[in-house]
Amino acid sequence: MGRVVITHSTYIEGLIPLLRRLAEAPGIETVTPAVITRVRGRSPSLRLRVSVPISGGHKLVARLGSSVQEVFVVTDWPREQLQQHLDHLTS
Repeated sequence: MGRVVITHSTYIEGLIPLLRRLAEAPGIETVTPAVITRVRGRSPSLRLRVSVPISGGHKLVARLGSSVQEVFVVTDWPREQLQQHLDHLTS
């Protein structure tokens, strides 16, 4: 079981429980939410998308409303497997 690193004081609503469920999956080592920014577009519901590979894992983008938050995941999973698991968690 992996761990969720809590480093900020603000998070997109509903993100932390979702990341805790992600961290329970075998093969997920560390999940670290990072910076929040505002964007023009709006997402009516919380969505997680695999963005780019990083050293030892992947960067995710979490969107809700006009907020976007980066999330870093340390895992040996390929991009497709991680995205399928995220889709399952958010459905």
